[in-house]
Amino acid sequence: MRRRLGFLCAQFAALFALAAGPLAGTALADKASNTIRFAYDQAPEHADPYFNNVRIGTILGQHVWDTLIYRDPSTGAYKGQLATAWRQVDDRTIEFDLRHGVKFHNGDELTADDVVFTLDYVSKPENKVTTQANVSWIDHAEKIDPYKVRLVTKQPFPAALEYLAGPIVIEPRRYFETAGTKGQNEKPVGSGPYRVTSHVIGKSITLERNPDYFADGPKPRPTIARIEIRFIPDAQTRQAEVMSNGLDFIMSVAKDQADQMGAVPFLKVVSGETLRIAFMQMNTLPETPTKPLLDLRVRRAINHAIDRDTMVKQLVGEGARVIDTICHPAQVGCTAEGATRYPYDPAKAKALLAEAGFPNGFEVDIAAYRERQQTEAIISYLRAVGIRANLRFLQYAAMRDLVRGNRAGLTHQTWGSFSVGDVSAGTPVWYGFVGDDINHDPEVRDLLKQGDTTMQPEARKTTYAKALGLIAERALAVPLYSLPTYYVANADLQFKAYPDETPRFWEMSWK
Repeated sequence: MRRRLGFLCAQFAALFALAAGPLAGTALADKASNTIRFAYDQAPEHADPYFNNVRIGTILGQHVWDTLIYRDPSTGAYKGQLATAWRQVDDRTIEFDLRHGVKFHNGDELTADDVVFTLDYVSKPENKVTTQANVSWIDHAEKIDPYKVRLVTKQPFPAALEYLAGPIVIEPRRYFETAGTKGQNEKPVGSGPYRVTSHVIGKSITLERNPDYFADGPKPRPTIARIEIRFIPDAQTRQAEVMSNGLDFIMSVAKDQADQMGAVPFLKVVSGETLRIAFMQMNTLPETPTKPLLDLRVRRAINHAIDRDTMVKQLVGEGARVIDTICHPAQVGCTAEGATRYPYDPAKAKALLAEAGFPNGFEVDIAAYRERQQTEAIISYLRAVGIRANLRFLQYAAMRDLVRGNRAGLTHQTWGSFSVGDVSAGTPVWYGFVGDDINHDPEVRDLLKQGDTTMQPEARKTTYAKALGLIAERALAVPLYSLPTYYVANADLQFKAYPDETPRFWEMSWK
């Protein structure tokens, strides 16, 4: 790990010299054109937020589409977005009054037909929304009149407003029925503050300010006219470009690299904790490609092998915290009370491996898609106790396909819960007997489902605590830490970082 850090320092020394040279004062072109050039590491497999589950999909969803409700990121208060008012009719029914005069980017006016179509379409499993947990609680929607809708849930679902303010965006019915999911990928249409004017699939998306965006909602009409988004998988390339004024904004920058770039005069670094957590999945299905993981002692050994405290201090950075259960402590229902803890103890890890019949360890691939430096540190810790881990670093969709195809033994994952502040948006994704569940523990599944559908807060917490405790006791995963996000931007770009890990370009402006 020290060799890698030395190599990165040398690279940044060269880049800093470049930044101090002739290009250092040339951040004028984008201010003049009122454009932000933004690069992200993962290309979404689909532009529509229902059909991808990477963070850039969430970001696009909030800019190109709108939700019924908006959650204020500073206060947590729910505000009317496409809905102006709502009321809980009973434990399974919510009624919404819709905003009048909202137009989609193709000129169609929003009505109850669009809301009913969206909610009914995404809730059907055959329509293959990528993250089923986001929509599986919806039973159906009913049109009361052109501007009034009722949403009916399958069971009581206390987190409904959180989802309706997050991943549940509203599609334009007439356009979607004609263009289909293919058209919504190639030429997306929403009602949000920005419209898509170009999508080069896998390479770039260009957003331009929506001139018809309504003025009295919680998202202000944007000041920035144009957002040019490029997908650049290589971190060094992204960082080199922002330091040579080829980009204005990047995010998810490693701590040591952000520290280096913070010294560049025309750049600024902003950071803060998010709802994203890092963890390791361990495949315990009968057909797992890594048979040693079927032994509880091996899984506990892996937990004891990782020095999470040191990783947080040296690699992850300020705003992170070690976690002991598979959820973020800020989410409703998340607790570590009574959960088994696995302190860093390499000697105990070795003893457990020997007891399980692996005194010389074993070989395993570890799949990962971001935070490569952290994955490499994990590999070093595993090798120190005899587990010869080999890195398979992939784009997220490719790694997800390995997991869902039962072709991954160990994975280093992160999950931002679509910025939903409720356990139901995280833990059940991995333990709900759907595609990403590579453990299939029925007791855990049933407890999580009970927690998801219990209206009483204390009863929810108790039920979730039992489920989270079983996951820890059975060492089905390795909880690591929460992740801060480091943003590096042109010093003249004014913006605020929020805990929901969503940059709000509609709020940004140039000095």
